[in-house]
Amino acid sequence: MNRIRRLLTASIAIAAVGLVSPAFAQSKGKIYYMVPTLLDEFQTESVSSLTKFLGDVGYEVVTLNADNKTDLQQSQMNDTILLQPKAIVLAAVDFNALVPSIEKARAAGIPVIQFDRQIKSTMSDFTSVAGTVEIGYVAAGEAERMLKEKNGSVKGKILQVLGDPADPYTLDIQQGFEEKMKAFPDVQIISLPAMQWEASNAGTIVSDQIVANPDIDLIFLHAAHLSVAAVAALEAKGKKPGDVMLMSSNGAPVGLDLIRKGWLNAEVEQPLYAQSAAVAMFADKVVNKQEIKPGTYNVLGLESTVTIETWGPNIKIPGAAITKANVDEPRFWGNLKAPTDKITPVE
Repeated sequence: MNRIRRLLTASIAIAAVGLVSPAFAQSKGKIYYMVPTLLDEFQTESVSSLTKFLGDVGYEVVTLNADNKTDLQQSQMNDTILLQPKAIVLAAVDFNALVPSIEKARAAGIPVIQFDRQIKSTMSDFTSVAGTVEIGYVAAGEAERMLKEKNGSVKGKILQVLGDPADPYTLDIQQGFEEKMKAFPDVQIISLPAMQWEASNAGTIVSDQIVANPDIDLIFLHAAHLSVAAVAALEAKGKKPGDVMLMSSNGAPVGLDLIRKGWLNAEVEQPLYAQSAAVAMFADKVVNKQEIKPGTYNVLGLESTVTIETWGPNIKIPGAAITKANVDEPRFWGNLKAPTDKITPVE
């Protein structure tokens, strides 16, 4: 037993170095957050926002970084189960591979909250995700506005650059976007995937398509980092800001910078801060194994919907459009300024 404790302590200390939230005078206990990687701002902001908001409602957060390694995250889950925390928040590296670990934790009486990555193949105690189809709806509204401003009516040609076609995130956005755009028969949409979400693949698509279809009015990319490559491709073709309208979705800092530079007309945010706040709002319900009721909840000013699915209670939070008019507002996670709003637990 002593050997197990030593191994456990060493394993978690290595993974969690510098990632433990400040101690609380009257802590309700520890919640462990399994973050898939810390290589991008979305993930680092997820750590700081979950730590802040869960701290507001009385929990201490310990974060374990899996470095995008499935086997490491599985090991971290197994180690954490032995520590019997109040709950585990999981952003899975691999949806299917973590299912046995989720089931093991719940069998041990530890609630599991899915964060940002919806796992439908097993039960969880709560899931907090962005409304990805709704992101597509918002993007369609922005496309409608931009095409009308440019062409006098909603008509023209759109190049839609998806992420990897195996990722439900991009498929949902495409579904929502194309569903709304069906109302405008004079709009032609060319959809192509940037495999593995590689920015260079997006750059190649834009470079090729701007030659094959020089009359493209709007390029819609499903992530801000793809827009960086798109801008480079346009610059290589002699284009300047404003020559081709651009829009992307997820709200990363690079997207907001491109808005300020005049390249990007709109960015549809993935609501990271609200996703984190929702976890904190329902944490007491989850920890105490109390019923979570379906309905509409206000999460940092966003009207969000809780439904009871076959995989458990699920909250879906809509995104918002970012333009030059509101790009500096701190509510957008791409500005890397977590809201100061104090979270109140759901009664």
